[in-house]
Amino acid sequence: MFGSIGMPELIVIFFIALIIFGPRKLPELGRSLGKSLGEFKRASNELRHSLEDEIRLEEQRTAKDGPPRPAPAPDGTPEPRAADDVHPRGPASGA
Repeated sequence: MFGSIGMPELIVIFFIALIIFGPRKLPELGRSLGKSLGEFKRASNELRHSLEDEIRLEEQRTAKDGPPRPAPAPDGTPEPRAADDVHPRGPASGA
């Protein structure tokens, strides 16, 4: 929508901030903005790592336990598996 911000746009933003906040307050605002961005990046990395760990643990549990078993039908009979669907004489030949 807005595209990338180039050097002329950054200069204009810097001069507007300099006029609004003044030369004494601007370095302090820059430091606080940098700290906030650093904390946000650190928190997002921690979240990403914890999600990856949970996914890895779930994959290990699934691999150890095997594939999930089908739930029984409402009448109590188990759902047919793919191997149960094959006709005893082999696949239908269409003739």
